Amino acid sequence: MRIVVQRVSSAQVIVNQQSIGAIKKGLLVFLGITHDDTSEDVQWLVNKLVHLRIFDDQTGVMNTSLKDIDGQLLVVSQFTLHALTKKGNRPSYLKAAKHEKAIPLYEAFIGKAQTQLNHKVQTGSFGAMMDVELTNDGPVTILIDSKNKE
Repeated sequence: MRIVVQRVSSAQVIVNQQSIGAIKKGLLVFLGITHDDTSEDVQWLVNKLVHLRIFDDQTGVMNTSLKDIDGQLLVVSQFTLHALTKKGNRPSYLKAAKHEKAIPLYEAFIGKAQTQLNHKVQTGSFGAMMDVELTNDGPVTILIDSKNKE
């Protein structure tokens, strides 16, 4: 399981010209799920995400987490995070999980994040063509992969 985390001052997802999920200060997370991901990957990644200290404290040092600031979270599914690009110029998506596997893990990720943050997590629409608008704060962008824990 792989996420791209962006610290934002605002972000929203638009499907068919309608905003379906929007946040102010918080994190926009693009979530890619592969065929060998499990609920353990979900738990580890959500815990890492909500405690990741990438927000400024009173002295301007990145020392506080999403949970500390009671920030908002927007999660967008993105199978292209597992693109294989070694051969040729057309990416292969063989490592990306099929819907039957990915949707339950995507929903589990959102549920665990809501539980840890104690508020609703905004989302995109799984499998839909989405426009994502964001104002990256910093910019701060971090890649985390549950298969690279050490």
